[in-house]
Amino acid sequence: MPAATALPSSSLDSPEYDPVDHLNAIFSHPSTLTSVAATSESLQDYQDDLDKDIADLVESQVTSDNESVKRIQVAKAELAELFTKIENVRERAIQTEQAITEMTADIKRLDGTKRNLTLSMTALKRLQMLTTAYEQLRGLSKSRQYRECAQLLQAVIQLAAHFKSYRSIDQIATLSRNIADLQRELLEQICEDFEVIFAKGEIGQRRAMLAESCLVMDALGDHARARLTTWYCNTQLREYRQVFRGNDEAGSLDNISRRYSWFNRMLKTYDNEHAHIFPSYWRVNEALANAFCEGTRDDFKAILQRSMRRTDGQTIDVNLLLSCLQETLNFEHSLEKRFASDSRASIDTMNSRDEKTHTLGQAISEAFEPYMTLWVESQDKQLAALMPKYRQQPLRNADEEFSPQAVIPSSTELFHFYRLALAQCAKLSTGGRLLELSKTFAKYLDQYAQQVLFYFLSEKSGAQGPSLEDAILILNTSDYCYTTCNQLEEKIKARIDEDVRAEVDLQNQADAFMGIASATVRVLVRRIEMVGEPAWREMRNTPWGKLETVGDQSTYVAELLRLVKEKASETLKYLHKQQYARALCDNLIDGLANTYLIAITHCKPVSEVGAEQMLLDSYVLKKGFTELPTVNAEPGTAPPATFVKRVNQTMSKLDPILKTLQVRASPPEALVQAYLIHIADRSEPNFRKILELKGIRKQEQTGLIDLFQAFCNSPNNAKLQQTSALLGQLQINPSAAPAGAVASLKDASTLGSPSLAGGRFDPATFGSVIMNAAREGVDRFGSPALSTAGGSATRSEGASPPPLDGAAANLGDNLKNIGKFFRRDAGSSSFGMFAGSQR
Repeated sequence: MPAATALPSSSLDSPEYDPVDHLNAIFSHPSTLTSVAATSESLQDYQDDLDKDIADLVESQVTSDNESVKRIQVAKAELAELFTKIENVRERAIQTEQAITEMTADIKRLDGTKRNLTLSMTALKRLQMLTTAYEQLRGLSKSRQYRECAQLLQAVIQLAAHFKSYRSIDQIATLSRNIADLQRELLEQICEDFEVIFAKGEIGQRRAMLAESCLVMDALGDHARARLTTWYCNTQLREYRQVFRGNDEAGSLDNISRRYSWFNRMLKTYDNEHAHIFPSYWRVNEALANAFCEGTRDDFKAILQRSMRRTDGQTIDVNLLLSCLQETLNFEHSLEKRFASDSRASIDTMNSRDEKTHTLGQAISEAFEPYMTLWVESQDKQLAALMPKYRQQPLRNADEEFSPQAVIPSSTELFHFYRLALAQCAKLSTGGRLLELSKTFAKYLDQYAQQVLFYFLSEKSGAQGPSLEDAILILNTSDYCYTTCNQLEEKIKARIDEDVRAEVDLQNQADAFMGIASATVRVLVRRIEMVGEPAWREMRNTPWGKLETVGDQSTYVAELLRLVKEKASETLKYLHKQQYARALCDNLIDGLANTYLIAITHCKPVSEVGAEQMLLDSYVLKKGFTELPTVNAEPGTAPPATFVKRVNQTMSKLDPILKTLQVRASPPEALVQAYLIHIADRSEPNFRKILELKGIRKQEQTGLIDLFQAFCNSPNNAKLQQTSALLGQLQINPSAAPAGAVASLKDASTLGSPSLAGGRFDPATFGSVIMNAAREGVDRFGSPALSTAGGSATRSEGASPPPLDGAAANLGDNLKNIGKFFRRDAGSSSFGMFAGSQR
């Protein structure tokens, strides 16, 4: 093959190799055809070389496979030989084991024989010891040598236990029966000794023998100790049962103290004469006390049942029942103190919830529990008699100096009564009776709130309302009752049984007291609002429609701020709790904003200059009102930021009306546009109110109203609200005379305060306004959620007051709803007899 036409050898390995192209490259010209033969010969030689290489490789591979087969065959042969060797080793191991077993068989038999011989010798020795001990015990028992008997009896009992499995042997069975018979004989002999010695009164002379016999009874087991203890208790209480069960006079409740005195003497006799007979760990005196308590309890149950079944119409004297119960509780407590490892905590302490249950805790007094309803009824009668008494008492003694933190004495007296009643009831019953008592508590808490506190707040104080000092006393008392009421509920729940704990609920009563507190705050707010009447009168008498220029501020503004701040300062210095001081300031701001709004309606017509002057005055008032919380603080003290924010928000609600009144009626489009920007509603009645305030005549209003409707129907004003919350509630009398004008807010909650029912203050109707507000459910005390029906407050079963008329019933529910809304952090109060503090 010509070198010039040869291709690189690597091209033969290329995936794109084509032999035709290769041939065309070799023989690219006719002159190269002369080398065809040489080329063919070269190719043939190359093919022969390849065939030879392939044959060599095949032969080499065949040789390699034969060697592998041979190696596998050799490995199989070696493996078979290994298995043969393993089998031989296993057979030799079995033979070796058999040989060893044959060699040690005699040794194993010898070990078994030795073990059996040892057991036999041990059993024989124990049997000998048992027989000897039994014979000695019989002799000692006959001679009443009880100390030695006790020691020997324990040995006999222990030795006899080893022969329980040998009772199939006649001799062992006979010996076991003899030992059992001897134990019974010892038991009967000792019991007979006790009976004879106690009957003859020879305890002093034979005390040592009796004490030693108790050691024998101890060795005989629990049943022997129980028999002797039971006999002793029955013997000692025989006289008691004869005297107090067989004699109606001695066994009556009137003579209950004689029972306890008799047993105390019995315990003294035990301590002096019998305590050294019985081992202390037998606790015979406690068993005697238990037997006495059980018998006495059964006696009391029978006596009380007979008293309830009497046909002469008389029932158990409650005072006698309570006296007997108290004596019983004292007696049980003395027994607990004597026998318990640690004395029971007093029921009147705050740790009473952690008391441990003792055996003698209510061993006798539980007989009285079914009749505790009579006691609860007596508490009900006592509380019913207290309510009229509390209404007749003055809020404080005339010679007593007023204290801003004082409360009405009747409230502390009431809760002191509750504390004592709770302590008495919890000593005996922590179940149904305590639940009944809690419902009685709730009933008279309701009555105290409605018939005492609210009575002093409204009807008792007359048309002018209570004095400042009386209002502070009522507020303090309401707060104290709220806090103590919650603590009372917690104490009852801590002592009452788990299954009825969920039924204890005094939250309605707590809410009622908080409602009284809210009403009192509104009374204080009203007192402050009333002092500003001269300033408001000056504002109403100002000719706002004739003002020509805007001055610094109107003269009534400074006078109003001075009067309000002086009265607020006088009131706030008596409010020692911040929550009520803040509530007073908040309600006062709401009321003043309402009053200012209603005063604007009395000042019509209001010109554009007059509206601008009013807006300036409102800014001055706003700044002055922010200083209310700090009127008694050091000069320069900054008011709370949250209160400043509230004042700004409340007073700023007046700005849209005044800014709308600032716009002239000509051109009419300007007034309509101003209304849509500031008031931003599509209510035609509200727009008419603005026209009325501006003093525009009826005939001139028609065009403005038509233009207003056209603007409202424009697509650009499609997002306007239907009516303004503030302006929609404002009522304007067409009459322009200030003296006869009546303007009011249908819903005073628009500005957050219910202070006004009309446009002017009327001191003569002050008391009736407060009373009617609570009775009718009108939101006059700070709750926007009350309804005429009295809200949705529920009363727990049994907690309702005695039947009242419909208005009084609504009054109680409304006070509770007001309290739920008003309370914030009353739980932080430091008041409360049940918290341990004293008023």
